[in-house]
Amino acid sequence: MTTTSRPRRNALRALAVAVALVGASTPAFGNAAFAAEPETYTLTIKHLDRAGQPAGKYRTHVSGVFEAGVEEFLEQQDASGVSTVRLPKGRYLLDSTLPDGRGAGGPVWTDWVVQPRLDLDRDTTVTVDARTTAPVDVRPPDGAARFLQSSVYVEVTHEGVTRSGNIGNRSTNLRMGHLGPEAEAGTVKQWYDAHWATDTGGYLLGQTFSGTRALTGLTRQYAAQELATLNIRGAAGPGSNGTALLSVLPSTGTVVGAPRVMKTPGTATFLVAPERGTWDIGVTVPGADDVTRNHYVADRVAVRAGTTTTHTFDGPVFGPALTDRPAVSRDGDRITADVALLADGDGHASWSPSFDTAYTALYRDGVLVGTASAAPGRGEFTVAPGQGSYRLATTVTRKAAAGATTRVNASWTFASATTAGPTALPVSVVRFSPDLGLTGTATAGSPLRIPVTVQGAAADGRTRSLTVSASTDGGASWTRLPLEAGAVTVQNPPAGTAVSLRAELTDTDGNTLEQTIADAYRTR
Repeated sequence: MTTTSRPRRNALRALAVAVALVGASTPAFGNAAFAAEPETYTLTIKHLDRAGQPAGKYRTHVSGVFEAGVEEFLEQQDASGVSTVRLPKGRYLLDSTLPDGRGAGGPVWTDWVVQPRLDLDRDTTVTVDARTTAPVDVRPPDGAARFLQSSVYVEVTHEGVTRSGNIGNRSTNLRMGHLGPEAEAGTVKQWYDAHWATDTGGYLLGQTFSGTRALTGLTRQYAAQELATLNIRGAAGPGSNGTALLSVLPSTGTVVGAPRVMKTPGTATFLVAPERGTWDIGVTVPGADDVTRNHYVADRVAVRAGTTTTHTFDGPVFGPALTDRPAVSRDGDRITADVALLADGDGHASWSPSFDTAYTALYRDGVLVGTASAAPGRGEFTVAPGQGSYRLATTVTRKAAAGATTRVNASWTFASATTAGPTALPVSVVRFSPDLGLTGTATAGSPLRIPVTVQGAAADGRTRSLTVSASTDGGASWTRLPLEAGAVTVQNPPAGTAVSLRAELTDTDGNTLEQTIADAYRTR
């Protein structure tokens, strides 16, 4: 049992999750000091098993739902099944786990009893009785699916203070039940999640609840049409392969993750419960040098029953992309660049992309301000106060082992003056999105339509001019491509040839971009 809430993140949070499951270690007892609260009472907790006898094993968590509320973790003290603790006056959340404890060869079951409202204003005795629980039976439509684990999370709020508890279980033999009086309307929230595996992916089932009571049992047999399909595709360069680590979790609530693996190039298919809300996808793939790892996330992916959503990770065309954070910003007289130069073809930006060299330089009125080379597209520069004309130039190179994008160059011009606080600066990027498949290659000798998208200051009709060119000789010569209906068409060269792409853009305020992607994709 644990009460640690899952932190919100822009992080790949479930590729290695610390899980508190039946049989896991229990946190040490709290040694709360009550000097600030002289009014305390004795709480006696009796634990009964499914036969009505004193429980041979239990773990009970008591948490004060008030400011400076204390927390206690109690385990079996003797054969009586009784624990006693002295606590300050106040509202408490109690949750108790009574595991079978027989282990190998015998049935494994767990009873989880939750009392979301325990008002301690006198010496109080509470009986945790496994016989008050009811089965949890939540199953996917595929009877051949293999159960991995489930988790249940409870959150209780009282007078602006929130406390929580949860349980994880690797057996389908889970029972749970409510104990005690009802709490105030809407103050008790619960999340249930279950992970099932198949040969091609699996099922991620879950529900959310809000009300006055904790759940007593839960039964749900999902039909296929009630679920949404998430296809997660992992790309790999021609002739190469690897293994990606996957995480697919609901965006909200505390969840026990079940990391998966996927061979690349390949696809994993997960059927997920739409009522669990949006979903977060995390993928970690080997870098081009087979030593480093590229980490990608796609957060808050919306799903709908009966529909399919596909995300492809680590495939070309790699290039600049603008995320939900400012790519270039100014705070007073400090300009910061943080441009994702090697986002994959779907626009997923790796946390730490593998690269060989990186270089970023900032110029003011034609004079070099400073340089940076620690990471692609990143740098911090202190500039002179007042108005100035700026050029930010950045480049990144990497080996060709990945099969695409060996170099990215981007250069922006814009005007900027001293700001009163953090302010986004007007930069844009151009995204190229051809359908290249999982090996990142295109058919030699055939025309390839490449959709072109503008992100940033020049998006949404704010582009004054945009030209796109292609090169098949490593950039020695370029052919301008007509832009029609948001796309250009390349007549692919012979097999084994790399195609490079270049964009030149001016927005309606006169800010410019020059962007080149060397070896954007290859032919086969």
